[in-house]
Amino acid sequence: MDNRNPKSIPRPTVSKPDLVSEPKNVAEKHMFAFGRKNYLLMFLGLAFLAVGFIIMSLDKEPYGFGFLGLTLGPIVVFIGFLIEFFAIMANDRKNG
Repeated sequence: MDNRNPKSIPRPTVSKPDLVSEPKNVAEKHMFAFGRKNYLLMFLGLAFLAVGFIIMSLDKEPYGFGFLGLTLGPIVVFIGFLIEFFAIMANDRKNG
């Protein structure tokens, strides 16, 4: 039988793996989710959406049933949503 005290036996230290890695430099810490091209396309899409809704509101027909409210405005709004879709999907990252 071993008469050694179990508290005196050195235990190996196990380091826990880092689940979240720290950024290597300050530039990586302040990066945005999208690139410059993405944000420019997003603002362009928002402008198209705003213009489309303004066009729909300018229709003088009752309940907006004229050309502006039923045709031109919705087409411009749809183009704005397409631009927003491409703004999100566009790859603007330099390394990836």
